[in-house]
Amino acid sequence: MPMTRSDPSTGVLDRYGCLELVTKLAAWAEGSHKPLVALWIDLDRFRQINESFGHLGGDNMIVQIAERLKSRLYGRAELARMGGDEFVCLAPNLDRHHAEDLAREVLQVIELPLRLGEILLHPSASIGIAILESGEDPFVFLERTDQAMIAAKRQGGNRYVFSGDEPMPGRLGILLAREELDIENKLHTALETGGLRLHYQPILGFDGRIEAIEALMRCTVDGEQIPPAKFIPVAEKTGLVIRIGEWSLLQGAQYARQLQDAGLRTKVAINVSRAQLLAPKFAQALHGALLCADVTPELIELELTESLFMDISDAVQNNLRSARECGVGLAIDDFGTGYSCLANLKDIPATKLKLDRAFVQVLPEDRRALAVIRAMTQLGRELGMTIVAEGVENREQLEALEEAGVDAVQGYYHARPMDEDALHIWLQERKLP
Repeated sequence: MPMTRSDPSTGVLDRYGCLELVTKLAAWAEGSHKPLVALWIDLDRFRQINESFGHLGGDNMIVQIAERLKSRLYGRAELARMGGDEFVCLAPNLDRHHAEDLAREVLQVIELPLRLGEILLHPSASIGIAILESGEDPFVFLERTDQAMIAAKRQGGNRYVFSGDEPMPGRLGILLAREELDIENKLHTALETGGLRLHYQPILGFDGRIEAIEALMRCTVDGEQIPPAKFIPVAEKTGLVIRIGEWSLLQGAQYARQLQDAGLRTKVAINVSRAQLLAPKFAQALHGALLCADVTPELIELELTESLFMDISDAVQNNLRSARECGVGLAIDDFGTGYSCLANLKDIPATKLKLDRAFVQVLPEDRRALAVIRAMTQLGRELGMTIVAEGVENREQLEALEEAGVDAVQGYYHARPMDEDALHIWLQERKLP
């Protein structure tokens, strides 16, 4: 009997059908010199679904997810079930940018609430992406996609990773992996022994008033200072960012209260990551910090980091709305580059727009950058936002930004990040509390 090429439960191609199709599409891509993209999709926490609802419940979930994907991908890509909770999507004629768009779309459609019996679930997935290389074996192409998916899973799931962006293989990859494990261990030690600190950098208006003070994380273990660029990515990968973020919320809120008691009613801006805002207990942690510190919510501001904008889910939006409803401000950080874009302005109830330092570094010589700053400033003001420029290092940049209509600036020209004692001296020198 001929081998079946479709999965009986979902009606999409099965593993053998996928292997047959990827061979044909690879030949087409090679002959036409056009790209071929593969997405390897693996549902997160599917074992928990099987254990909670049994295999029939798990199969029901697979069928519902497959129907969603078929409907969304119809006419654009071919879908196959590779077994269990894993699917492959083959999409011809997509470049890297459009492949990312497709992956984000798949994450969003999977994330929609799904009902099993009386329970409403909120599924998510890990996605690996690969683009076929010239002359590449199609099965090796799929293997690369699978490995990228595994990397996405190791980074916490609910994300996509491109083949080539995952941890490096070989000796260098081993060394980097060991370094990450060492940093993870030091983060645990820092949490247990008080090795975490917040340093503070003022944000100033052109009249010298303090618009806000940003809290920046620092980590020291056994006398060794670990750069934020190293420990923050590890914290995000391992999930430690949730605990560190809760600690930061409490410390920042308590410092805002100290400043308030000293007569300086200024906002303290605290960075929060996407992982924190996806956590179901984020609103509880935020309200708990406000209560423990006994601080006015209007004196706290959350800075939304760039990774948030990869996928602004319902859970994220709900947590942001909850923060705004209790009076906490929201600042979009590094605006104008990376994942943050104009579309985010309609989705996030932000009160502040922080323009990325890339626009400031080329001032005052680059008039085009200045024109972009003017346009973003006008747009932000139309939306009722305060506009802050980051990375100001000299008077010429400061004057150009004042000319562009920016409200406040942050950078080494005024002050570097400093601990509480140094900030207290800085405030006294400026005849502030």
